[in-house]
Amino acid sequence: MTAPTPTAARDRRGTLRLAGILVMSLAALLYLMPFVIQLVTTFKTDPQAASSPLSLIPNPFSLDAYGKLFSGSEGVAFPTWLGNSAFIAVVVTAGRVFFDSLAGYALSRLRFHGRGLLTVLLISVMAVPGVVLMIPKFLVVQYLGIYDTYTAMIVPLLVDAVGIFIMKQFFESVPREIEEAARVDGAGVVRTYWSVVLPMARPALITLTILSFQGSWNEFTHFVVTAQSADHATLTTGLAQFVSGGLGVGTQYPLKLTAALLATIPVAIVFFVFQRHFVRGGNAGALKE
Repeated sequence: MTAPTPTAARDRRGTLRLAGILVMSLAALLYLMPFVIQLVTTFKTDPQAASSPLSLIPNPFSLDAYGKLFSGSEGVAFPTWLGNSAFIAVVVTAGRVFFDSLAGYALSRLRFHGRGLLTVLLISVMAVPGVVLMIPKFLVVQYLGIYDTYTAMIVPLLVDAVGIFIMKQFFESVPREIEEAARVDGAGVVRTYWSVVLPMARPALITLTILSFQGSWNEFTHFVVTAQSADHATLTTGLAQFVSGGLGVGTQYPLKLTAALLATIPVAIVFFVFQRHFVRGGNAGALKE
């Protein structure tokens, strides 16, 4: 049997590569199809969405769903949900970046009794499913008298075990010689952390910012057990009632899909804008000197 010629081998590799590209393109189209259908449906009327749910051409083209959503009609307080989610996400993100970085630096650099135990407890907390904490959270906020307030919705989310672990891993990768040089120049622990180490942690801070924003924006179970009134509803809790029919608005698929689409856009924008920093920060947190 004769060996294939270089030209035949190249042609075979080219054919296999083309076939691979076609398969991946088909898989990508299948993955994107639900999102395309969702986007198209937001421009349909209710009768068309019910009669032709998979149609990719709105006929007639309608913006009624967007108008109803932002006008607050049909019993859907979307502006209130959006405002609550934005306010909580910004406050929680800022709090987590600050407190998680402080705790991560303390666990990675300061030497104190119980440091090893705290690290073990931190890792253990990361393994606990969030649903297990629903009833304890409800009992605590009830006991403190802050149920159905922004305080109950925000304060328990200001510190996150995953964020502390990410910052701890990153700070451990920073050479200690840099901090020792700062102390020789007269900087204390706080000054060294704030002016020397923290500016170097930009990739990890961006990673933590993205994760914190996504987590607080998409949070559901915590808000279910800490708030009840319509004035404190967020996008996740409001949409859950909306989709389940709890608001009594019927099917109205264009309205529901429009609300879901608009709730997804901020998170998608944040991720794609900072995607490069997110990957770099994740790699930095995973590596040590």
